[in-house]
Amino acid sequence: MTEENIQHEPPEAAEPQAPKPIRRRVLDLTARAWRPAGTAVVVVLALLIGWHVVNGKHGLSSWQQKRQEDKELQKAIQDLQQENARLKVRVDKLQSDPDAIEHEAREKLKYAKQGEVIVDLSGETKPAAK
Repeated sequence: MTEENIQHEPPEAAEPQAPKPIRRRVLDLTARAWRPAGTAVVVVLALLIGWHVVNGKHGLSSWQQKRQEDKELQKAIQDLQQENARLKVRVDKLQSDPDAIEHEAREKLKYAKQGEVIVDLSGETKPAAK
């Protein structure tokens, strides 16, 4: 095609255009607005999902709290296991060691050997029996 073959049409005079039917106007508006509206919906959904990931029922906040609670419980378990081991050693001594049995009897039950006198220096006075 050469320039000679290209025909330039003169711009038409401002003819009054007939109003578009309402259906056509709605379709035009929809065609222009679907992308921004879709983008807005996607952004809102992304923000909601992000919030849920951080603050939701099983979110990062909850996970960190559970992790801290787990550390505290592990420490408590370790302390209880150490106390159980200490008490087991004490029970074994009380079952087999006569010196440990004697010491416990003297301390807890205020027993004394024949000829010994026990003096209570705790400062507590017992009411006199009438």
